Amino acid sequence: MPEAIIVKRLGKRFNRYHAERPVTIMEAALSGLRRMKPLECFWALRDVSFTVSPGQMLGIIGKNGAGKSTLLQLIGGVGRPDEGRVKVNGRIGALLDLGAGFHADLTGRENVGVSGVVAGLTRREVARRFDAIVEFAELEQFIDNPVRTYSTGMQMRLAFAVAVHTDPNVLLVDEFLSVGDLSFQAKCLERIAQLKTSGCAIVLISHSAQQIQELCDQALWLRQGQIVAYGEPDVVAGQYKVEMRSQTQQRTPVRPPKLTSAGTELRLHENRFGSLDVEITDVRLLPASEIESGEALTVEIEYLATQLIMAPIFSVTISDEEGQICFDTSTATLGRTSEVSLPLTTSLQQIQGKGQIKLHCDRLDLNGGRYYVDIGIYEQNWAYAYDYHWHVYPLLVRSKMGAKGVLAPPYRWEMGSVQLSSLKRSQTHQL
Repeated sequence: MPEAIIVKRLGKRFNRYHAERPVTIMEAALSGLRRMKPLECFWALRDVSFTVSPGQMLGIIGKNGAGKSTLLQLIGGVGRPDEGRVKVNGRIGALLDLGAGFHADLTGRENVGVSGVVAGLTRREVARRFDAIVEFAELEQFIDNPVRTYSTGMQMRLAFAVAVHTDPNVLLVDEFLSVGDLSFQAKCLERIAQLKTSGCAIVLISHSAQQIQELCDQALWLRQGQIVAYGEPDVVAGQYKVEMRSQTQQRTPVRPPKLTSAGTELRLHENRFGSLDVEITDVRLLPASEIESGEALTVEIEYLATQLIMAPIFSVTISDEEGQICFDTSTATLGRTSEVSLPLTTSLQQIQGKGQIKLHCDRLDLNGGRYYVDIGIYEQNWAYAYDYHWHVYPLLVRSKMGAKGVLAPPYRWEMGSVQLSSLKRSQTHQL
């Protein structure tokens, strides 16, 4: 069986222009065509080679600006390489930017039709799969509303649902686990596993090294457009985490322990890491640090930036006592479940002084047990942490269901009357 994706010595070059480059013909004429020529060129990708087999999942990891999205775009046929070649065998289901291909004034129903045809389906095939797509996206009540009335999360769910119902041979995904709540993420994972089993080759971009380790068969680490490591996920993701940890530890100052508002001691290099250019000053779990499974949870983070910080990334991770990640999100992928509450003079583009940010989870469908909410503030390219609190904030989830596993989503059993009638006839015949 031929490889699904073949990338050989791939290179992509871009030009960098003057910040005050003319944008109109009049401006160019008045400036005498000065600042029109590029200042320099740079390679977003250089000498990148790998293959992905049918039924295999490749994880791509690296800091922002490493070339991950450029690579995904070239595989998806968006743009042409300046060096090397890309060959893809089969239909591509691309999620380069979830929801970006939708037309705002069209309804969800109309956008599903257009997106399905663009993905290679006939109108009849789209119509046949329409109900399954809408049910998967959980948008039955909104499907006939214009997409401009959808939240970011709703658009992302619909885009994901369309992509995974087009029977792709190759699926290109950028941070799909940022879509929706815990139960929807579990559904995404189940669908991804089904696609892999059916022979679909998957390329996943993720900032989470642990996600790469848990989901992928191969991993690729990019730095400044070049391959740093390529191979087994445990090895590659492990190397990446070591470098990130090293960068953070080098910047972590020597300071005495500090107490949280709950009385927990924060010890640098033990349960707290970071340069402390921005400090997490308080974290509150609302309505409380003990909740029932399925209830809403708000994580309220207060911070202090002693200097101007450009485009920081706030992250929240929920893990169990054994360290298994149950939920992981960040402001790098804001969606329906996130709400930002900042002083009017600031935004996530830059922060300075005191501020507050909240993560609202509409419902937390975790099974009963003890968990930890880990909080981090990162440099804009994920290069290192400004401040990271690990296993400092415990969360107790109570559940009456007694089910096994991590998730406890709403569910019900259903048995059709036809099945019962059939069963009774079978038993009568045997007698």
